[in-house]
Amino acid sequence: MTRAKQLLGTVSATALIAFSASPAAAAGTSAGDTITNNVSVTFEVGGVAQTAVSDDETFTVDRKVNLTVAELGGSSTSVAPGSSAQAVTFQVTNLSNDAVDFDLSIVQSAADDFDISNVKFYVDDGDGVFDGDDTLVTYLDEVAEDAVVTVHVVGDIPISASNGQTADISLVANAHAASGSTGALGTELTATAGANTAGVDTVLADAAGDEDGANAGDHSDTDTFVVSGANISVLKSSTIVSDPVNGTTNPKAIPGATIEYCILVSNASGAATATSVAVNDELPSDVTYSSSYGIFVDGDSDCDNGSAGGSYNATDNEVDATLSDIAAGFARSVYFRVTID
Repeated sequence: MTRAKQLLGTVSATALIAFSASPAAAAGTSAGDTITNNVSVTFEVGGVAQTAVSDDETFTVDRKVNLTVAELGGSSTSVAPGSSAQAVTFQVTNLSNDAVDFDLSIVQSAADDFDISNVKFYVDDGDGVFDGDDTLVTYLDEVAEDAVVTVHVVGDIPISASNGQTADISLVANAHAASGSTGALGTELTATAGANTAGVDTVLADAAGDEDGANAGDHSDTDTFVVSGANISVLKSSTIVSDPVNGTTNPKAIPGATIEYCILVSNASGAATATSVAVNDELPSDVTYSSSYGIFVDGDSDCDNGSAGGSYNATDNEVDATLSDIAAGFARSVYFRVTID
């Protein structure tokens, strides 16, 4: 998939990291180690053993830079519109034969529905869950050979995001030389040009990721936020219950008539459950609230079978009520009566 790229940074300056060790050593012999091969030759002259001659050859192991970034969980992360500090989680593995710093950034796809904001990176404390015990970082410091670091990419979901919309977030880790000091990102690692030198050369051996090419010293993978929001609609209707002339037989909306208002709150099929549903209905000035009838909440779609609840604010001429949670495909109603002045 071709993506338009937007690189976002973070604001933290700390780089305290908890690592977990990989059970298998993938890096091989460490960069900077020397490998010496000794050879000895024995011989005789006239049947008499002579002094053996020997030599040795020593070379320095070069730095092979390799890493992987992999999202964890295998499925998208469900979020609500307007929610803050939501996390998708990745593992960064150092497959290099040297300790490496990793700069962190994200790419937000231009082909999805929305972008997250206030992006931050956190190193997991070991439980695999984003919480208050994780460490805020801008990069990964001194990641040892074969070490695995769990990173949470955290951001805010826009309130405008709607049910079913998605945001694709790619974490990019880019290899830098281990700086040797906490709080300072090392120099970005590049491949050593030309013939092998006597020192520690660098070879970039990483595979291509979702947002990067092969042998470039970086790697990336993608995780997705998917919005699971309530899809609430409200319908207000009125029924003439009685009037002072006709009673309940074909009543008309004349002064003194009793009107029943019904407020029906519905949640669409497939949406997330709506919670803390509050109804505030400011009555028109030419009707009077019927305190003798009261307010009924959690009624059905026919404005029946409700329970007494809610309150009337005489100062604002307002009916206030709280409904129970409304699951997808369900509706609850509030109903009460007024008299036409």
